[in-house]
Amino acid sequence: MIHQHTTLERLPEAYKILFTGFLLVIGIGLLMAGEQIMLTHGKADGKPGLSINDIIYSYYGNRTGSKLETMLKGQMEPMAPDEVRFELIEWAEDGAPMTEWSSKIKPRLDQYCVSCHNAESGLPDFTKPENVQKVAEIDHGASITSLTRVSHIHLFGIAFIFMFVGWIFGLAEFPRKWKLILIATPFAFLIIDVLSWWLTKFFSIFAWLTMIGGIGYSLASTAMIVTALAQMWLPRKQWLTYWTSEQPADGEQP
Repeated sequence: MIHQHTTLERLPEAYKILFTGFLLVIGIGLLMAGEQIMLTHGKADGKPGLSINDIIYSYYGNRTGSKLETMLKGQMEPMAPDEVRFELIEWAEDGAPMTEWSSKIKPRLDQYCVSCHNAESGLPDFTKPENVQKVAEIDHGASITSLTRVSHIHLFGIAFIFMFVGWIFGLAEFPRKWKLILIATPFAFLIIDVLSWWLTKFFSIFAWLTMIGGIGYSLASTAMIVTALAQMWLPRKQWLTYWTSEQPADGEQP
C-alpha cells in the first residue's frame, strides 16, 4: 500500500518496477506518436517534416486542389510511379470525368490502390467510382465525422495516460507550485490541441494552436517522466538539489 507521505525514493521495489515499466512504455509511445505524425500529417504538403501547412492541409484542407491530389503528392507518393500519380491528379483537376473511368482510371487504381482502399479496409473504397470522385473534389480537409471520432478517442484515451503519469509524478519531491502546474499542464494542452483541430477546420490561422498543444503536453509529460525515473533510481545526492530546497546532510548516504 502507498501511504500519503510516501515519496518515489521510498517506494517498495515492486512499485518502482511497476511504475518504471509503465513510464518507459508511455515514453516510447510518445516517440512513436511523434513518428506517426511525421509519416501522416508531416507529408500533407508533399514536403518532409511537420509544418504549419501540413496542419492546415490536414484540417482546413488544400482548397486549391483535391484531397486525392494532396495525398498523391504527400504520404501516398511512394505508392505509385510518378506517371501514374500525374494521370490521377490530372483526371481530378479535369473534374473527374467518368468517361475515362473504365479505360484509364480504374486499371491504375486496381494496380496500385485497391489493395488498401477496399471495402474491408476502413479506408475509402476505390473499387466504387463514386468514392473516388468524392476524394477528387476540392479538398476541404478533415470531415466533421472524422474530427468527432478522433477527438473523443484522444480525449478519453490520452487523459487516462496523463492521469497515471501525473499520479506517479505526484509522489516526487518537487516544489509544490511547479508540481501542481506540471500535473495540470498536459490536460490543458490536450484540450488546446483538440480544440485547435476544430478551429483550424474553419479558420486556418488556428493551425499554430495545434503545434503549441502537441509540443506543450509532450514537454510536460517528458519532464514528469524523467523526474519520476530519476527519483526512483538515481542516488539521492545526484538529484536532490535540482528539485527541492533541501541540502544533503553531511555524511548522508545516497
